[in-house]
Amino acid sequence: MYIPHYYKNENLGEIKDFLQHNSFGILVNQVDGKPWATHLPLELWTAPDGKEYLEGHVAKANPQWRAFKEGSEVLCIFNGPHAYVSSSWYQEEEVPTWNYIAVHIYGKLHILDEAATMESLHRLVDKYEQGSKNPLSMNDLSAKTLRQVKGVVGFQIEIKDIQAAYKLSQGRPHDHAQIIKELREKDTPGSSAIAQEMDLL
Repeated sequence: MYIPHYYKNENLGEIKDFLQHNSFGILVNQVDGKPWATHLPLELWTAPDGKEYLEGHVAKANPQWRAFKEGSEVLCIFNGPHAYVSSSWYQEEEVPTWNYIAVHIYGKLHILDEAATMESLHRLVDKYEQGSKNPLSMNDLSAKTLRQVKGVVGFQIEIKDIQAAYKLSQGRPHDHAQIIKELREKDTPGSSAIAQEMDLL
C-alpha cells in the first residue's frame, strides 16, 4: 500500500488494538489467475511460542479456498473509520481530501485441521459473545449443529508484514482544530470517529 511517510503508523501496540476492534477484514489471494476477495472476521491471535497470526475460516462452497496453498502469501485488508474533508475548512486554498485509517497485512497461509479449526471457532465465539445478554458457548451446541464445522476450511496467516495508514491531516496542523470542529458538526459515525482520532495526535 502506498503510504506517505507522515501517514505511516509504526506503533505496533496501536495497530494491534485497531485490529482487535476492526477485525472484519478482506482476505485476498489469486484464484485462477484473478484476484479474489472474501469479507470475513480475521482475528489476531498470539500462539504460545509468541508468533502472531490472523485466524479465520471460509465456507467450502467458496472457491477461494481451493487456491489455498500451504505457505502461500495472502493479503488481508482492514478498514477503519473514514470521512470526507472539505478544503473549505482550511485557512488556505487547497483541494478536498479524505481522511481514513487502514491496515494491510501480508502473511503466509497455513491450513488448519478440523480440531484446530474448532479451537479457532471457540476463540471467535467467546470473543464476540462477551457482550451478549445471554452469552453462547460453542460447548452449548449439539453435536448435530457442530457438524457444520465440516463445511468450512480454517486457516491461520503467519504475519510477515504490517502496513498501517493513518491519514489524519498530519500535513495541516494549523487546520486541525477547524477540521475536527467541522467533522464533529457533521455528526456521522465516520466523521465523529476521525475527529476523535485527530484529537489524539
